[in-house]
Amino acid sequence: MSVALQTNLICAADWLLKAINYELMKGNAVWRFVLVLVIVLFAMAAAQILRFVIGRYVERAEKKPATAVVALLFKCLVKPLSVILFAVTLLLCRAILVFGDEGISTTIAAWWLKIGKAVAAIAVTYAIYRLVDIIEHYLLRWTGKTKTKLDDMLVPVIRKSLRTTIVIIAALWIADGILGAEIKAILLSAGVGGIAIALAAKDTIANFFASITIFADRPFHIDDLVRVGEHYGPVEEVGFRSTRIRTLEGHLVTIPNSIIANTTVENIGKRPYIRRTSNITITYDCGHAKAQRAVAIIKEILAGVPEVNTDPERPPRVYFSDFNDWSLNIYVSYWVRPAQYWLYHEVNERVNIEIMKRFEAEKIEFAFPSQTLYVKKD
Repeated sequence: MSVALQTNLICAADWLLKAINYELMKGNAVWRFVLVLVIVLFAMAAAQILRFVIGRYVERAEKKPATAVVALLFKCLVKPLSVILFAVTLLLCRAILVFGDEGISTTIAAWWLKIGKAVAAIAVTYAIYRLVDIIEHYLLRWTGKTKTKLDDMLVPVIRKSLRTTIVIIAALWIADGILGAEIKAILLSAGVGGIAIALAAKDTIANFFASITIFADRPFHIDDLVRVGEHYGPVEEVGFRSTRIRTLEGHLVTIPNSIIANTTVENIGKRPYIRRTSNITITYDCGHAKAQRAVAIIKEILAGVPEVNTDPERPPRVYFSDFNDWSLNIYVSYWVRPAQYWLYHEVNERVNIEIMKRFEAEKIEFAFPSQTLYVKKD
């Protein structure tokens, strides 16, 4: 950079600082700015003290059931109170300084007032936004008393809807009512592009109406084990746009509600029992006596397992069913109740081990794929 250019930049910066200093300082004594600085520092200290005091109270109140709601109220309002304190500080500092013909420009004064009001409006909006947590608290207490889990799915949706509505209304109010933006004109001019926006958002609209279908039909509830297409796992959350499923591998899968509404949903969590079918093979050398004994042993084992369903409609089924190429086949079918996935595997393990023990004691041999070759000699 040349020396001349550096000199010009320094002169321009010096002139700008003098202009700003003149604009701000005219009509205002130094003590006014010192007082403004003291007020700002005091407000910052007061905000930190306020957070500390409320935080300590919330820690003690949360441990007592009688004051848990009050603690939640203060917890929701501690940050909005800091923003309100900042807005009050801005308006108080404006009242100390001199504006107008003998002071700072009226344009700065007008915008200072607008910004102060906007910050105050943001603080109020933030407080209402956080108070939605209290509504959620009471909704969760109410849904906890009901048997259906559909209410549990609606609570996060209601929370998100309320917060979104609060933010949209507050943004329009601040922009139009305080900052003076021509929101009506902007919204009217957006009518031409409304068709393009609607076409671009058709998937979002489809997901919204699909979520209404899900809440109306109730194909599943939170924590139900479901299979949607190739995805298999418990439902974690249902929203207005998508449903989240945690697969058995631990992956979180987000599926648009429009896909779920147009896909076969298999609610595995609603099954009253889990069925197991198996083919147990024994060798041909066992003969008919041991085949009959093998069937009897398996029936005795299943009769002694309390988790195996013994209802007359669905009793355990054990049959000597077929002659395989290399074995005698015993068909086994039974139902495990309650329908818990890991309990099902535990019951299967107990049954398998007991069958092996009893077959070994009776000298009944399991068959495995094999071939016998006979060679004829001339």
